[in-house]
Amino acid sequence: MALLVRPAERRDVPALVHLRVANAERHIQLAPDIYRVPDAEAVRRHFEEVLADGSKVLVSVAEVEGEVVGMAEVILLAEPPDHQILVPRRGAEIHTVVLDGHRGRGVGAALVAAAERAAVERGVSIIYAGIFAPNKDAVGFYSASGFGPRGILLSKEQEVPSAG
Repeated sequence: MALLVRPAERRDVPALVHLRVANAERHIQLAPDIYRVPDAEAVRRHFEEVLADGSKVLVSVAEVEGEVVGMAEVILLAEPPDHQILVPRRGAEIHTVVLDGHRGRGVGAALVAAAERAAVERGVSIIYAGIFAPNKDAVGFYSASGFGPRGILLSKEQEVPSAG
């Protein structure tokens, strides 16, 4: 298998939309109360915008035999403010997607490694991989790439009054 990981380009937008929707459909099976399938047109606009700008989101794709089979999206977080109590460290979030049929072949690991290099070039010293539902596969994947627990993220859902 010849694997190529490279920065995403405008011509990759249809493949990126396909990856995002496929990932959503997979996640809905895990937790339909947390995940949804986003509007494909909104996803297309998102990727066109971030690929044109490149200052806040880094996108890499993995190709096998000319077909895009995976992506890593690194979302750069805002610089830490001077008033916070944590030691200031530039951070980013990572989201990795590999199509079914290509998992377990090193595609995801190659994407994460490339994403880490690109993030370091932008001064990022910590990358977060948020997993918002019981997902042993994702925990295992990111753990194998060197990710581990960092603190505890607590959440509480609230009723929001409807406008009108």
